[in-house]
Amino acid sequence: MKLSHGTTGPALFLCITLSAVAVADQHDQSPQKQAYFGDLHIHTRYSYDAFFFGTLASPDDAYRFAKGEPIPHASGREVVISEPLDFYAVTDHAFFLGVWWRMKTDRDHPMAKELDVRSIVDNRNFGGAYTFDRSRLPGDVVLSAWKDTQMAAERHNDPGTFTTFIAFEFTPDEFTDKPGINNLHRNIIYRGSRAPDTLIGRIETLNPEVLWDWLDRYRDQGMEAIAIPHNMNISGGRGFELATFDGSPLTATWSEQRMRNEPLVEITQIKGSSDTHPFLSPNDEWADFEIAPYKLGGFGKITPQGSFVRDAWKRGLMLQEEQGFNPYHFGVVAASDTHGFSEQSFDSTFVGEEEPPISPGRGSIPVSTDDGMRGYLETPSRYYGGSGVTGVWAKANTRDVIFDALRSKETFGTSGPRIRVRFVGGYDLGTAASAAPGAPLPSSAVPQGGDLKAHSASPQFLVWALADPNQGRLQRMQVIKGWYEDGNAHEKVFDVACSDGLAVDPTTRRCPDNGARVDLATCSATEDVGAGELKTLWTDPEFKPTLSAFYYVRVLENPSCRWSTRDAIRTGVPPRPDLAATTQERAWSSPIWVVP
Repeated sequence: MKLSHGTTGPALFLCITLSAVAVADQHDQSPQKQAYFGDLHIHTRYSYDAFFFGTLASPDDAYRFAKGEPIPHASGREVVISEPLDFYAVTDHAFFLGVWWRMKTDRDHPMAKELDVRSIVDNRNFGGAYTFDRSRLPGDVVLSAWKDTQMAAERHNDPGTFTTFIAFEFTPDEFTDKPGINNLHRNIIYRGSRAPDTLIGRIETLNPEVLWDWLDRYRDQGMEAIAIPHNMNISGGRGFELATFDGSPLTATWSEQRMRNEPLVEITQIKGSSDTHPFLSPNDEWADFEIAPYKLGGFGKITPQGSFVRDAWKRGLMLQEEQGFNPYHFGVVAASDTHGFSEQSFDSTFVGEEEPPISPGRGSIPVSTDDGMRGYLETPSRYYGGSGVTGVWAKANTRDVIFDALRSKETFGTSGPRIRVRFVGGYDLGTAASAAPGAPLPSSAVPQGGDLKAHSASPQFLVWALADPNQGRLQRMQVIKGWYEDGNAHEKVFDVACSDGLAVDPTTRRCPDNGARVDLATCSATEDVGAGELKTLWTDPEFKPTLSAFYYVRVLENPSCRWSTRDAIRTGVPPRPDLAATTQERAWSSPIWVVP
């Protein structure tokens, strides 16, 4: 997804009536599924961190932006998305929801008068937000902002054209004796127009299991929702543990509750990829994509084990085989977390880091010191990336249909480009292979996110990807396999389709180099190399029907310039030598699990 700078004023938009929302399920559904794109992780001025970073946009502004209208950026310029999204959710933090915006705009509020709010707000004293007595949080302000958030979603929901979801973010930051914060955040997405009048956040609990109880309680009252963990890469190993939050043994009941409430996980966003890590996947040449080495709040090193998606899927196989349940049977999405949308026009976290001349605070260009030396600032922001977007396969663009596709895990995530990925497993896919990607499947086939019963013969996998026409071309398509055998979980990467008519080497299982290169002086890329579409019918040459396994797709674009290299070119300096000069945008499907 590309972000460009607009020059026109905000366009007018029409608000739909609430009665229009009630007819969403009356829209005709095509028998063929379409790939819809959206973002389920967005912040506005109601979020404490976004506010202190300079965000002044309201929930209404956020929805206008997603529909393609230009809105003011905190730096003073205007921004407009290159292509409208199909669905969107504003997920402001429950913690301090709307408080700091109210304190800025209502100096007569009792809290604004009593506390040194002016200093905190005017000086963007982010740390000050943590230091005052949080037990005195003005509940009236929080609930007012929550009501406005819900009404904004209702105003902009346009069944069949643009889907919005009522949502918020549960943000428990776990402080430990080690540097940095263990990120345990979840985005809560509601299916319909009903949501609780109250919220749950860091003040109520740091334990995600308490969140699941809370969601179950309101689900029993007809308020269906899912929670989507994000940035498990910086969870300090707490994202996908082999014990409960308090260290107790896992149980089948715990597993069922987690999967009921958390069927999806963000695989990438601005603060790094959660796919895998070179430490966990030493034989995967592409495992080093956008690895954030530090946790939030400093330079504490991350803990790879228990923090990455592929490792969690392998842990799930192990638990299934050894204990009879799998709490990590989830699919994937991706999100922007608001701050960044593409490598070409990367907006960093902080306002002062965004507009040319490029700020050294981004960590991409050198800075002069008082002694006349030049060097780079050490900042975690230099590892951030322009990402990402969620894709779902669904028959209609309405709340119910999109939500049900999310719950069934018929999803994929990309690092920003609108790459379409379809993954189907079955035993007689000849007809499906010649049909459109979203066509109805044979009765014995399952799409991404599903379980496939193993037969004696290897299943067939239909693997398809379509490049974003406004981005780079595709270089290769891969199937990544995980399986449990002889008391251990294993993994392997198979290239299954190559660009430019190249063939997979049967020994290495890799595509040959297609010759795509990037000129680091201009960021221009080799032309007429790469594929607009890749499609194949693949069978696992090492399939064993007695073993539990999962398969998922990863699609790689040709190399392109990373945002930090573009910063260097615009500033007239060489690219920072300890950052990757290029990147390979990509997409990931939810897995298909093969069950013995």
